[in-house]
Amino acid sequence: MHYKLALLGFGNVGRATAELLLRKQAELKEVYDITFSVTGIATGSKGRAINPAGIDLTKVLEAVKAGQSLEQFSTVSSADSVEFIQKSGADVLFENSPVNYETGQPAIDHIRAALELGMYVATANKGPVVHAWHELKALAKAKGRQFFHESAVMDGAPIFSLFRGALPAAQLTGFRAILNSTTNLILSRMENGEPFDEAVKYAQKIGIAETDPSGDVDGWDAAIKIAALATVLMNIPVKPASIDRTGIRGITPEMIAAAKAEGKRYKLICTAKRDGNTIQGKVAPELIPMTSPFYSVEGTTSIVQFQTDVLGDLTLIESDPGPHTTAYGLLADFINAVKS
Repeated sequence: MHYKLALLGFGNVGRATAELLLRKQAELKEVYDITFSVTGIATGSKGRAINPAGIDLTKVLEAVKAGQSLEQFSTVSSADSVEFIQKSGADVLFENSPVNYETGQPAIDHIRAALELGMYVATANKGPVVHAWHELKALAKAKGRQFFHESAVMDGAPIFSLFRGALPAAQLTGFRAILNSTTNLILSRMENGEPFDEAVKYAQKIGIAETDPSGDVDGWDAAIKIAALATVLMNIPVKPASIDRTGIRGITPEMIAAAKAEGKRYKLICTAKRDGNTIQGKVAPELIPMTSPFYSVEGTTSIVQFQTDVLGDLTLIESDPGPHTTAYGLLADFINAVKS
């Protein structure tokens, strides 16, 4: 089966997705009977390209690396992102616009427009999962399509699909996790004597922290990930503002040293617990003893430990993720969506 793809957002994750599609092209055809062409690519700073006949991904990647505009690859113009979706003629939308913690826009409008047109949608964006998951899932169902978002939490690790497919009739009662890799890296570097500000600068230098790091260090990213997991896996709508949130700005070198002397480490821990029809969620630094599986989680590695009504603690660890692992989650969503 042949599918036309549109990529909305072509930053690190979008480019990694394009590279992965090229690398897996033969395998997709041989194993899954899936062929594809890319009919649209939209960027935030280098323009948009639409070509119903297909866009050469290799040439696009070379052009972006050289700092060139994508308009040279376009045969159809579009005024904005929604019109780009409408004119792309795609069967599948990879939606990777920047996350909006407060409203989930404009990603919600992008996904809604794609679903209305009968497209499958895969996104790494947490915003629409938190702020419009029930609406978008209902719309996808009404259109006979799928809206998947594996990479919204822990990159490509199979969290959402685990409960969707492998754990039928398992009710999630709570979870503990380290979900923000930036703060985990900062705390790890502070343990080695690096000041907080220098550790933040390093995280920015390697591309995992934004120019304004407050979303990470103040716990907002962790809070929205709790909200996403709770909303989908517990089926209880949760907004980030309702999460009890404390970041890591208050962790001093003296506190790090004292913890180290006791054989403990500070980690920014995410917790959620079902309480009837509500969720009690919290993000806060905790002192973790050596006996905890969370103790050895260093650098950008993430971990989540699920509590269910049918199993003991179920723990999932993802080591050193990056754009390539996020891209895999999007590819897996594409395959699972069209084959479902």
